Amino acid sequence: MPEKADVRHTLTEKQARQLATVTKTVPMMQSITPRWLVAFLQWVPVEAGTYRVNRVTPSQPGTRTVECSPSDDVTLPEIYVDYDENPREYPLSAVTTVLDLQTRISDMYRSPHDQIKEQLRLIIEKVKERQESELINNKEYGILNNVDASMRVKPRKGAPTPDDLDELISKVWKEPAFFLAHPRTIAAFGRECTRRGVPPPTVTLFGSPFLTWRGIPLVPSDKVEVKNEKSNILLVRTGEKKQGVVGLFQPGIPGEVSPSLSVRFMGINHKAIASYLISLYCSVAVLTEDAVGVLENVNVDQYHEYK
Repeated sequence: MPEKADVRHTLTEKQARQLATVTKTVPMMQSITPRWLVAFLQWVPVEAGTYRVNRVTPSQPGTRTVECSPSDDVTLPEIYVDYDENPREYPLSAVTTVLDLQTRISDMYRSPHDQIKEQLRLIIEKVKERQESELINNKEYGILNNVDASMRVKPRKGAPTPDDLDELISKVWKEPAFFLAHPRTIAAFGRECTRRGVPPPTVTLFGSPFLTWRGIPLVPSDKVEVKNEKSNILLVRTGEKKQGVVGLFQPGIPGEVSPSLSVRFMGINHKAIASYLISLYCSVAVLTEDAVGVLENVNVDQYHEYK
């Protein structure tokens, strides 16, 4: 005779889950980065939407200059500082997009997490990621595309070495603030330091550790592109007072949720779709030619065997 099936006297896990509440996280997005460049730059408010960089024209060879302790019979030189008559202006650039959301979805599925709030949060993160990319790579105002020819350095042997970074420091020697490089490039530099027995020290800034060289932090950003296993290392001086690099933003815009970032409700159409406009206004200005230098086309795929 067939054996009698075991009689169950307890509630199963599957049955119990029908009455249980699952703890849910907010949506996680892997593409979010720390965006350290924004934190390390000094930001200047631009109320009128345009920032003009006035510069002094370089002195011509042979022109008169200031003299030291002239004798009584020497005529004092008559000099003045000549301004550039065509200064560069930086209009703010807009990083913008529109969120569309069916109101039925946002009404019915708003607990435990509000759909509108989470959609806006994630889109704002995407906008800020694009902002950092534009600050570095924009063809008009991006830092990388505004490095003067005299401030460009080539690596000695391909991989970024301590000697190469020292050469870059000799270009941006007036109070440099930070290096900016892709994480793989920083790792490649670390390997070269390890090979030479000079591991770079670490410093804690904004609650996070950064490798340093000569006391200058190496700030990682995946927006400094790696192409064909080659990349660049920027060295930046920051601030208006130091005639460095400054970020530009517009304060007090309508619908502002953070400096220069606004979210505005655009209405609901006849298909019950609500629209929100997300806009971020920004730019970056290099105030003098020696405010930024670049170590160009370093190899990031060179490894060593340590003995």
